[in-house]
Amino acid sequence: MNEVKKVLITGATGLVGSHLLHALIKKNIRVKAIYHQTKPDLQPTENVEWVQADLSDIPSVENMMQDVQQIYHCAGLVSYDPRDRQALFKTNVEGTAHVINAAIQSNIEKIVYVSSVSALGRLREKELVNETMYWTKETSNSEYGRTKFLAEMEVWRGIGEGLNAVIVNPSIILGAGNWNVGSTAIFKKAFDEFPWHTSGVTGIVDVLDLVESMQCLMNSNISEQRFIINAENVLYKDLFTQIAAVFHKRPPFKKVTPLMASLVWRMEFLKSRLSGAKPLLTKETAHTAMAKVFFDNSKFLKKFPAFRYTPISTSIHRICTQLLSEINK
Repeated sequence: MNEVKKVLITGATGLVGSHLLHALIKKNIRVKAIYHQTKPDLQPTENVEWVQADLSDIPSVENMMQDVQQIYHCAGLVSYDPRDRQALFKTNVEGTAHVINAAIQSNIEKIVYVSSVSALGRLREKELVNETMYWTKETSNSEYGRTKFLAEMEVWRGIGEGLNAVIVNPSIILGAGNWNVGSTAIFKKAFDEFPWHTSGVTGIVDVLDLVESMQCLMNSNISEQRFIINAENVLYKDLFTQIAAVFHKRPPFKKVTPLMASLVWRMEFLKSRLSGAKPLLTKETAHTAMAKVFFDNSKFLKKFPAFRYTPISTSIHRICTQLLSEINK
């Protein structure tokens, strides 16, 4: 019998949080699911309590801790738009600080925090990125990465104050969700036959594998550690080509040079200033797309030798099928 009275998920409507919620429901675990603004239109279930909360509001955060023993802190803002600098800090850093403080006060049993490989300083082309590394100005031009690094520092502070916590650093997360935002937008670009590709390399992981790894860590006696969660390191071109193939779309066929990328992000910056719309490409995303970065996933696999990552080709086929079913409804 599961001894946990109730598990709290922040960001329960996001890509990671929603998939984690479904996984816990299947295991008959009682969940307090936190949403910020709009409650999702889902069938009611006796094992899920939906609670509206604002992580910037301390009383709201303290109240949501009632009757909770474990926390999956999945809430966060992902943006590479320079105009979102303050919002990134408020959500990722201050919001995490409030969660950590409330968790300490409420004697929470354990917390798993979803960070990012961006907090490791992902622009390291001459070395394999591992858990011993941290964000620096020299290894990342990403404000998002900086705020995730600072959020991790709040978690480490909590650990220093007696909190039982562990951190996961996923690479690019592949999963079916709103393909107009976040990493799922990769699938929309491939569906729309985006013609450009770079020679960059990055890490990718199936959201279902990430969710499973988080549960492995929560149910273990592991604490005071961080783990890179990454299935494979792949060329951006190969990733888009595989997705396009499942969609029966034309794969990318035009290579982006560094000079071209620098010109495009500047044009997008000016266009966004004039229109007010989000830029399709920023200085940060342009540099990241050109970089060849390899992530070391061995630490987690050594701790959990029975764990197996889903082949990326399998993940892509499943996610494309799910997205197509939504489009055709």
